[in-house]
Amino acid sequence: MKFGLSIPNKGQYSDINLLIEIAQQAEEVGWQGFFLWDHVAGPARIPYVDPWISISAVAALTSKIRLGIMVTPLPRRRPWKVAREIVALDILSKGRIILGVGLGYFTSKEFKEFGEVSDHRIRGEMLDESLKIIAALQKGERFSFDGKHYQITGTTFRPTPIQKPRIPVWVAGTWPNKPPFRRAARWEGVIPGAKGKGFSPLSPAEFIEMRDYTLRYRSLETPFDFCLGGQTPGKNIEEDKSIIKPYQDAGLTWWIESIPPTGMSIKQAMTRIRNGPPQ
Repeated sequence: MKFGLSIPNKGQYSDINLLIEIAQQAEEVGWQGFFLWDHVAGPARIPYVDPWISISAVAALTSKIRLGIMVTPLPRRRPWKVAREIVALDILSKGRIILGVGLGYFTSKEFKEFGEVSDHRIRGEMLDESLKIIAALQKGERFSFDGKHYQITGTTFRPTPIQKPRIPVWVAGTWPNKPPFRRAARWEGVIPGAKGKGFSPLSPAEFIEMRDYTLRYRSLETPFDFCLGGQTPGKNIEEDKSIIKPYQDAGLTWWIESIPPTGMSIKQAMTRIRNGPPQ
């Protein structure tokens, strides 16, 4: 099992230099993943930093840790632009990028206020079309697409990514809402959350239910990651292990330690990170 960090891109974490420092510290003490949130707006006066520029800086100044945006709402992104960005990041990082995707959920602040589509069913259609486009554009071959929401009359994108056959995709969803988990089964991983639980993970029983449902729709035999965000105290490794072990026994492949935007000072967060993963 691998261990990563989930870091906000707002509030006290809106300083790109701080994010670089956190990532470097995390890599040094053995965390295996560094993942940034992707939000563009929220309550007035709260600062935000662009996660894509930030993860590029992190990619240039680290060498081992896996990197990604967890998660980017593809329905408010142009898929061909995302395809260019992730390939550039994959080359810059020498093959360390993971693409985390979802519908997005702050529909007022991040969709309606910018004239973006807010209907979740339409966003689901846009997400599926976007993923097909992003996957195809990484092949380096001429590609056309005639979808309901996106059209490409014929183009070839090069260079291609270092990772083959393409950059892995993890799909986020809120359990027990089923469609995101059927979608995730077609790609390389799933990032489940539970409605109303905040930074608490699914219970082990919920995780097993989610795992079984997702696997029911998986036809590929390639590796698949089950990821889970949550919090461990980081003071006693045996206590931390006891929190994670039921999920590990149930097939968890990535534990992603969630650093909250509020309620934990930068000093406390850095102490938790420097204590390292419970492995």
